[in-house]
Amino acid sequence: MKHLLRWTLRGGLCLVLLLALLLSPVAYVETMCRGDAAPTAYTPILPTKDHRPESRTLMTYPEWHIVHAYDDYATVIATNDPHDFGYVSAIGGFWSSLCDLSRQSAHLGPVDGGTKQMVYVIGVSFTAELSLKALYEETFGRVATWIRGPDHAALDTLTAHQAAEYAQFLQQVPWYKWHFSEDATALSATPSKGFRDTERRLAVGLEYRAKAAYAGVIAQAVENVGADALTLWMVVDAKGRDLAAYDAVKVVDSANGLTILQTPRYRVLTHLLAEMAKDGVQFVEIAGNDDIMFTTIAPSAQTQDAISVMPRQGHTDYRHIQMVKVSNLAQALRDLKARGHRLEHIHDY
Repeated sequence: MKHLLRWTLRGGLCLVLLLALLLSPVAYVETMCRGDAAPTAYTPILPTKDHRPESRTLMTYPEWHIVHAYDDYATVIATNDPHDFGYVSAIGGFWSSLCDLSRQSAHLGPVDGGTKQMVYVIGVSFTAELSLKALYEETFGRVATWIRGPDHAALDTLTAHQAAEYAQFLQQVPWYKWHFSEDATALSATPSKGFRDTERRLAVGLEYRAKAAYAGVIAQAVENVGADALTLWMVVDAKGRDLAAYDAVKVVDSANGLTILQTPRYRVLTHLLAEMAKDGVQFVEIAGNDDIMFTTIAPSAQTQDAISVMPRQGHTDYRHIQMVKVSNLAQALRDLKARGHRLEHIHDY
């Protein structure tokens, strides 16, 4: 009994230490990443019911960092192996960018508790997932590639294809709606041979099934509390254009030369705003706010106005996180090409 108790205490201590390690970035962000700027005053045009918290434009990035990480991972394993992906770099990028964004949020007003909780939960989950994946791929996974040789096996190619599809899916749809079980079935159904295929079928298949189970729990939780709104309202200066001609745009009202629109959110909104800016439309207010953040891709890390800059794995370029006034957004988008930047995503609220 004493021997059992001793090992139980050791196991409990290990769990406590592991939990403390996973939560340490949260403690760092909470204590060391606070800005000191005062919120700037702004009188919205839209009614209160159409507002979204302005600081959310910053706090939407952490979830997109995970989307970008999966895209980078898919790019890396398309020609290389999972152990070539920088798991620690991806984890570090999440927390370092969150620190930068938390400091920047000071002039936009406080981040609500629910948003903070959501960001920390996905951050800790992301850290745990990639840490486990790194532990496996850097050991057993790497040995399996040595046994396989330099050429990809059949299931290397399949899992790379699945990763690319998943990364694309995440651009507009929540991760928990992905068909992980179907991917696991595809691994079992694909004709293959050799040790590497067997290892991929077991290891990646287990990962998919675990994610499928967890996704079911998250989907049920979201159903109970309700999903976030899929549309938002904005005010624009149409400059005589027929705004109803844009896909998925609803004209709500027009007065004093300004037009109120209802538009989709997420990835669709990025493409829509880019198209409208190109056509000369001027943005005045989005969801009751006068500040908005967007990310661009550029060949250089040099910048004068970015909140944060980080290299993209599997690529030779850099992601720049930038903040502008909504009234300056259209011109900023039109100027990107001349600056050598490419628009990646506009972060709504």
